[in-house]
Amino acid sequence: MSKKMILLDHGSGGVASQDLITTMFLKHLDNPILNSLEDSAILQNHGGRIAFTTDSYVVDPIFFPGGDIGKLAVHGTINDLAMRGAQPHALSLGLILEEGLLFEELERVIISIAEACKEAGVFIVTGDTKVVPKGKGDKIFINTSGIGFVPDGVDISSKYAKEGDAIILSGTMGDHGITIMTRRAGIAVQGDLRSDTMALHRLVATLLKEMPDAIHTLRDPTRGGVASTLNEIAENSGLAIELIAEALPVRPQVNAACELLGLEPLYLANEGKCLVIVSGDKAEETLQIMRAMPEGKEAAIIGKLVAGKAGRVVINTPIGGSRVVTPLHGMPLPRIC
Repeated sequence: MSKKMILLDHGSGGVASQDLITTMFLKHLDNPILNSLEDSAILQNHGGRIAFTTDSYVVDPIFFPGGDIGKLAVHGTINDLAMRGAQPHALSLGLILEEGLLFEELERVIISIAEACKEAGVFIVTGDTKVVPKGKGDKIFINTSGIGFVPDGVDISSKYAKEGDAIILSGTMGDHGITIMTRRAGIAVQGDLRSDTMALHRLVATLLKEMPDAIHTLRDPTRGGVASTLNEIAENSGLAIELIAEALPVRPQVNAACELLGLEPLYLANEGKCLVIVSGDKAEETLQIMRAMPEGKEAAIIGKLVAGKAGRVVINTPIGGSRVVTPLHGMPLPRIC
């Protein structure tokens, strides 16, 4: 018995399209706003400032240890909102499907999206689906946009980082990037390599509640990794950054895989980690708050902002040496997220 597949007709806007919406999307993403199936979703005004973000996901493979393209899309958009101090309110879901994609694969992705939204407390409220001919896409591409509300008094930006601020990384580096790379290359590495994809809005909300005046900058180091993100923070703040080599958290299995492939964990994508720039005198207290939450249980203070050449990032080694950390040039492997 042949398996049911996506056809060009599913993107026509006709009967097949409506059937796909009803039997696939509404089945798993059911909520009163989406169910209206209007051209726009009408949201209640919660007051305050609105944060709006959008991102597209083209990861290959679409299923990987620790997650899949659907979960990645939800978490990534929520985290982009959270890094500006916003609490996520609603998401859109845009799908570009390739003719021949198996229905069971699509449903697996949609179920994952539904589970990620439920866990995060956020609804998909509007969406769109297009189908391209076989060979013109690669199974599935996803675009998610998100709206969130920024509480009064919260103003987070990389330009607010100050001299003497500490840099806290919420967990280990490179888990997502190396998982995708080894999976795609068919390389077996001893130990459990898994993507770190997760939503960080609850961690951020707790930090802003407990340390309202101490948190200056929040960034999630996705493409380009921690190294590229810190270079951006240093440039935007007009300061330099000093990192502590032995403080950088990396799982042994990630290190092993990086050595095998000749990669540097600092440049690998992360999908469930954030960099927190906090007043130096509040760093230890902030670290303990983060470690008390599942999203930050492996958090570490990895460096500080100092006066110096704007945009310069260096790592200081235990033996007294140092090396400059530049932004990523080129991509070690495309379609990471």
